Amino acid sequence: MAQINYYQIMNWFKNILTISILIFNIMPGSNIGSYAGGFLRMGSSARAMAMGSGFTSEIDQGFAAYHNPASLTFLTKKQIGFSNHFLPLDRRLMAANFSMSIPPTASIGLGWISAGVDKIDGRAGSGRHTQYLSTSENAFLISFAQQFFPWLSIGMNLKILQHQLPINSTDLAGKGIGMDFGIHVKTKSGSKIGLMIQDLNSRYQWKTDKIYERGKVYIDQFPTLVRLGSNVNYKNFYIVGDAGLIINKQEIVGYTFRAGMEYPYLENYYLRAGFGNRRMSVGVGLDWSLLKDGDGRLDYAFIFENPAGGAHIFTYAFSF
Repeated sequence: MAQINYYQIMNWFKNILTISILIFNIMPGSNIGSYAGGFLRMGSSARAMAMGSGFTSEIDQGFAAYHNPASLTFLTKKQIGFSNHFLPLDRRLMAANFSMSIPPTASIGLGWISAGVDKIDGRAGSGRHTQYLSTSENAFLISFAQQFFPWLSIGMNLKILQHQLPINSTDLAGKGIGMDFGIHVKTKSGSKIGLMIQDLNSRYQWKTDKIYERGKVYIDQFPTLVRLGSNVNYKNFYIVGDAGLIINKQEIVGYTFRAGMEYPYLENYYLRAGFGNRRMSVGVGLDWSLLKDGDGRLDYAFIFENPAGGAHIFTYAFSF
């Protein structure tokens, strides 16, 4: 039985914390959160978020298409994933995904991401409380990937988008579509390289004639993220990371850097830490058997969301 090296793990967490603080302080700030489609940039599975979400080159069990649709072609089994985020300030975020291969070299996937805010205090013009309101955003993903060579795959996500806002007695809905485009490369050394263009021409279209006498059509454009990532094994650690540009209307409005590590203990347990989206995170994972050996994975992540508080993410992925 392998013996855990507590000194090595403590040094690992200390180094992650030090590097994260340095990066957090030197990276330029960005108001990316104020742009449309923020729920699609918050993260997906607990494993990914515990490792900073830098999974552009990683094949994330149950949620591969979210990070890079091209990675779907490297799946060997059908996969189902469920993720629930317990967020502060009455926010919610949930995701579900199904993916499978189509022999000999293609793969498809279906996904759903839902976010919103509950218990919004509705008040009249006089300040009197009227009711509690809720808002929601949903994205339905249809993914396809094709392997052109044993080392090269290309994939895309088609997104069907909806945003519901409570406006007086009438719900105002924004609708639209968007796309992701990804490339996945396996190198001779065993590491992987991924390129992802997220939210290519994604947008909401609002028709405001329901609430305004002279309403019109308003377009709410999502920023486009271009990310390049890779991964490597170093001693007993698995390291992932990516860096990217945030582009809005052909102008670079920000930069991203995300990285994390995973340390396996025995055969079924994992310790994780990372930094991404200007947040630090830690997590644990467990490979376990439901119907067959190693067909399930249960993951947990804790995200430091100062000053809002902490977020807890739970994910279950199943292969069959």
